[in-house]
Amino acid sequence: MQIPRRARELGVIVGTLPTGPLNAITDVPGVRVGQATISSGDLHTGVTAIVPDGFADGLPAAVAVGNGYGKLVGSTQVDELGVIETPVLLTGTLSVFRVADALLTWLLDRDARATSLNPIVGETNDGHLSDIRRRPITPEHVHAALGSASSELPLEGCAGAGTGTTALGFKAGIGTASRTTGSGLVGSGTIDSGGVDSGTGGSGVVGVLVQANFSGTLTVLGTPIPAPPLDADGNSCMIVVATDLPLDARQLGRVARRAVFAMGRVGSDFSPGSGDYAIAFSTNRTPAFTDRDLKPVFQATTESVEEALLNSLTTATTTTGFQGRTAHAVPHDLIRLR
Repeated sequence: MQIPRRARELGVIVGTLPTGPLNAITDVPGVRVGQATISSGDLHTGVTAIVPDGFADGLPAAVAVGNGYGKLVGSTQVDELGVIETPVLLTGTLSVFRVADALLTWLLDRDARATSLNPIVGETNDGHLSDIRRRPITPEHVHAALGSASSELPLEGCAGAGTGTTALGFKAGIGTASRTTGSGLVGSGTIDSGGVDSGTGGSGVVGVLVQANFSGTLTVLGTPIPAPPLDADGNSCMIVVATDLPLDARQLGRVARRAVFAMGRVGSDFSPGSGDYAIAFSTNRTPAFTDRDLKPVFQATTESVEEALLNSLTTATTTTGFQGRTAHAVPHDLIRLR
């Protein structure tokens, strides 16, 4: 069995911008990730929780829908108000409602005065490798994912919500990556009484986490790598983009759309049955960018999504699951560049 490797370890260098220290969504200050995994017999599924500091006070956010064939709980309020007020959780399709309910319980336990909360839970269909009708996710799994959230490098491949997913003909799963943007991104803020430009964008981090489960032809740095046909249920992708750059909800919507576009760089065919969504949020509540500042942010986003999707594949391992079905890991020799 080949050892899971990240794309960079195989010599695949996406784009030109520098990565953060971990090359992960957790490079964004204040963003943590926790996961709970079920991997046994006919069950290969789980929960992945993206937990930003300060979510309870609302963080600027937006959702982009590439194709709405999915169940993204809470998305309409994000569209309406331009904020998230909870962690973002990912899971398998038929467990999404149980996860949302368990997340709501966790939130109510934290705030005895809350009377309205908008849990954000996304999904992809892991029914090819997992008995999805059993809906095995329990509140304990959800609370474990939330409770274990840390700023370390998240597990990739067959972990959490990616345990049973496939993409581009191979076993896939969770992937993550990040990019740092350079200085000189000056926003449109004002000078405060201390003479400081409160609107200076400055340098920052864009981090991405994906749950990859979609069809197409794997493409690595522009080179197609066909796989044997994989008759897998569900052709979807969830993308979460986090940044500490001072973007407002409208600008985050533009970022989220670029995140969906980036799926094409790895060969997505954007199938009619694919639910492709991106959620973008900022941990910085002081919007300061003008739209002309966004070019490097767009680049950071597309590079991070492309690399995160490749990582979701190269870190996954061959898995046999429900009804003896098998999804094979992509052979590293097919894509190794060094």
